[in-house]
Amino acid sequence: MSQIEFLTVLQTALILILELAGPVLLTTMVVGLVIGVFQSVTQIQEATLTFVPKILAGILTVMFTAPWMLDVYINAVNELFANLVMSIK
Repeated sequence: MSQIEFLTVLQTALILILELAGPVLLTTMVVGLVIGVFQSVTQIQEATLTFVPKILAGILTVMFTAPWMLDVYINAVNELFANLVMSIK
């Protein structure tokens, strides 16, 4: 395996990580921002007020996007193995 092929596999893996983690991270970031604004407006400084909604939002996001995530992951792994077989020959 040459350096170009290795870098291509590494780039594909990093893009896949960003693509799969993006929806969950974006959702929890938006929920955290909304809760932070709410806390600033009401001057309620409770740690569990930010933690619990972000966890619930993350879990719900994973539940709703799991089929899509699984499809993207399986397609990427199949493509990776197909490319590895081609580079071995």
